[in-house]
Amino acid sequence: MAAQAEPAPLRRGARIAVLVTATLLLAACQSPRPAPAPTEAEARPSSDSAAAAVSFAPLRGTPAEEAALAHPSLAVKVDNHEEARPQIALNRTDIVFEELVEGGLTRYVAIWHSDVPDEVGPVRSIRPMDPDIASPFGGIIAYSGGQDQFVAMMMATPLVNLVFDYDETGLFFRADERPGPHDVILESAEAVSRNAALAPPPVQFAYGTADPLAAPALAAVPTSRVDLVFSEGRFPSWEWDAAASVWLRSQEGSPDTEASGERVRATNVVTVRVAIDWRYGEVPKTVMIGSGEAWVSAGGRTAHGTWTKDASESPIILTADDGSPLRLAPGNTWVELVPGEGSATFTP
Repeated sequence: MAAQAEPAPLRRGARIAVLVTATLLLAACQSPRPAPAPTEAEARPSSDSAAAAVSFAPLRGTPAEEAALAHPSLAVKVDNHEEARPQIALNRTDIVFEELVEGGLTRYVAIWHSDVPDEVGPVRSIRPMDPDIASPFGGIIAYSGGQDQFVAMMMATPLVNLVFDYDETGLFFRADERPGPHDVILESAEAVSRNAALAPPPVQFAYGTADPLAAPALAAVPTSRVDLVFSEGRFPSWEWDAAASVWLRSQEGSPDTEASGERVRATNVVTVRVAIDWRYGEVPKTVMIGSGEAWVSAGGRTAHGTWTKDASESPIILTADDGSPLRLAPGNTWVELVPGEGSATFTP
């Protein structure tokens, strides 16, 4: 039987690259923390001469050459309107946050670091919760614009801001084959290259094995499907593909594909119950500073717990019901910020 959760001034000192014209249970650390140490076999060089140093991708927990990680992460506000689909390179993200926006729609804050594509998008405008989502990663944030008050909030963070509405550097362009305003594309690899001196992102989550929820104390339940409701118009779902060891995404009952033609997939799906602040009228603000109910789905299981976040620059901390931290499976992660009026259902 399915288990269902019921609906419960612009700072001039900030570093900005403003372009001028024109989104169960895991454990995260309270502060940047080291990735899991490699095993002896992993640490051993493959040859006796000039072997590349092996490290772990801070936002995926997967092995990678250390030199390949020596650059900042790139957060991008990605459109999820029907006319914006299919989006570009979602499967190459490290972490994606899905958030509620006005009209019952959702948008993404997508983070690339371990694998930065040449282009990403479509890029859309910023919202009031995005500084709290993106700040823990440091590095770069790219978006098309937004209300002046929301842009000022983002520019007040330490992140480098790339803004299409003020574009003078040529990092953004409009794709002829896409309808406006869902046609703004970012040259992402070039954006990272121009800001390569910025620090890499700190680790956000802890990672374990490919089946990180197997310990009996976690009381994880077998899960074949995760159904989420953000609003009447947005109800994504994830199906477990045991053969590929990934969750496959659908939106509003149809398979969700990216521009490459691949089904959108994730190694981990983290679902957190969030409150909505309506101080900005029709624009909902997801409340990111606080705590609430959480679920982690990985390895075909789901474990229940709580999430906490004590400051804008702090990562989300996920804690199991027994008080222990939990680890994600190494790989990419989607964080679903489900409003309290929505629902989350986990089917065996």
